[in-house]
Amino acid sequence: MSLRSHFVTDRLRFGLTAAELVHRVERAVSTGVDIVQVRERDLDDRHLLVLVREIVAATNGTATRVLVNDRADVAIAAGAHGVHLRGDSPPASRVRAILPAGCIVGRSVHSLAEIDAAVADGACDYLMFGTVFPSAGKPQGHRVAGVDALREACRRSPIPVIAIGGIDRSRLGEIAQSGAAGFAAVAMFM
Repeated sequence: MSLRSHFVTDRLRFGLTAAELVHRVERAVSTGVDIVQVRERDLDDRHLLVLVREIVAATNGTATRVLVNDRADVAIAAGAHGVHLRGDSPPASRVRAILPAGCIVGRSVHSLAEIDAAVADGACDYLMFGTVFPSAGKPQGHRVAGVDALREACRRSPIPVIAIGGIDRSRLGEIAQSGAAGFAAVAMFM
């Protein structure tokens, strides 16, 4: 089974300029990354739109798809392929209603109850479950779900589950064995 790969951006964590981030995206696209999830929370509307347009341009002619965290308006304006929603975002069905046909909608989930709610909503293409392993991107003491919880999430969800949190190449076997459809990572692609 081949795992789908999601590159979640976070230029501030690595001290990158927007141009340097676009270069990292180009490198990831050349290796066959499936999804680039633009998660740049500090950017104002205009700067986020410019960055997403540059990332979309960097993926043109490839199979890589670009999603924007929580910003359907920016995704539409930039020609991105969809949106990734946080756990506290509006229901996916409401967001999907304003997106062009064929757009991808994913949602972060952290518990079985959140999985059940997302499944009941019926509008997600995938669920991103985590934090699976300890992650440098999360504060000390942040709850870690672990592989057993990931396995249960995969068993519970009819929607493909993407694992996130502390994932590096050494953990891809565990992710695959859990039943996950793929993995998302920040540092692994940076």
